[in-house]
Amino acid sequence: MSIIPTLPGISVETITSARLRTRVLFAGDESGTPVIFIHGNLTSATFWEETMLAMPAGYRCIALDQRGFGEADPAAVVDGSRGLTDMSDDALALMDTVGIERAHIVGHSMGGGVTWHLLGDAPERLLSTTLVAPVSPFGFGGTKDADGNLCAPDAAGAGGGVANPQYTQMLKDGERGDGEMSPRMVMNNFYWKPPYTSEREEDLLTSVLQTHTGESDYPGDSVASENWPGVAPGRWGVLNGMAPNNQPDVARLYTIENKPRLLWLRGDSDQVIADMSMFDLATFGKLGVVPGWPGDEVCPPQPMIAQIKAVLDQYAAAGGGVREVVIEDCGHTPFVEKAEEFNRALHDFLSGG
Repeated sequence: MSIIPTLPGISVETITSARLRTRVLFAGDESGTPVIFIHGNLTSATFWEETMLAMPAGYRCIALDQRGFGEADPAAVVDGSRGLTDMSDDALALMDTVGIERAHIVGHSMGGGVTWHLLGDAPERLLSTTLVAPVSPFGFGGTKDADGNLCAPDAAGAGGGVANPQYTQMLKDGERGDGEMSPRMVMNNFYWKPPYTSEREEDLLTSVLQTHTGESDYPGDSVASENWPGVAPGRWGVLNGMAPNNQPDVARLYTIENKPRLLWLRGDSDQVIADMSMFDLATFGKLGVVPGWPGDEVCPPQPMIAQIKAVLDQYAAAGGGVREVVIEDCGHTPFVEKAEEFNRALHDFLSGG
């Protein structure tokens, strides 16, 4: 039996592909057009349930717990030296196992990072691409301009060593309180814009607490650095999978022959994926919270929105169809917080409108 409760209309299966045994959620028409939903960091497939149930007739909705999260095989860890390719390969293996040749892909946050990888690795298998508040294609942390140039040669300031150890310990302990830096506090202050809270808060918190923790999971390992803030990415774990030194060259996106249509959908009040992200250590250096910050010329807060926009502008200039939707008064997870507006935009895009 699944640890995380599911809503009526969602079916749950444990599926073993060539790469991963994990929990997979299904909804909609089994013979419909496939839509695969890829969750973000510190969440699971659970976060997509309402979105899946709200999809129009004619779609087959699928969401998996990615490796390192939810009820995925705990032995399956992320090799961060491959970026997020372990996770994109998992998604392709799942498609093979359930008999899907091509699908619409909807990826949120870190899942948007997985979606960038899918777009570069297997564009022929994507009917379309929806990036929901995605991590920059240059990774998370440690870059200083719209071109994704590193702040330091070893990508110091990114990877497994920059996570808050207090938060990680609370995850490991299954802490359900609302104290400072608790998983509940972080969810309600940063996953969406306060004062919003979800009616399914307890189930969503359970999902967050199913994050696998450790040096091979969240946050991952790290190495010492001579560059500020004294720590650089290691090899293992999800945060190293998002480190900028482990990302593929974004230029490959521009050379795709038949470019999938792309929707970039985000909230205007996102504090996670932002040009002054509250999860970027350089932001705290600039604010004076982390000592020794070397200044904007050396290590500014990562311009995440500017980076995404620059890449999508070039994707469009190279012949790709790009649409941007910004939802007002909305935080990092618009499909939960502003479901009606999100669904309207997604359904219109998927239908070709």
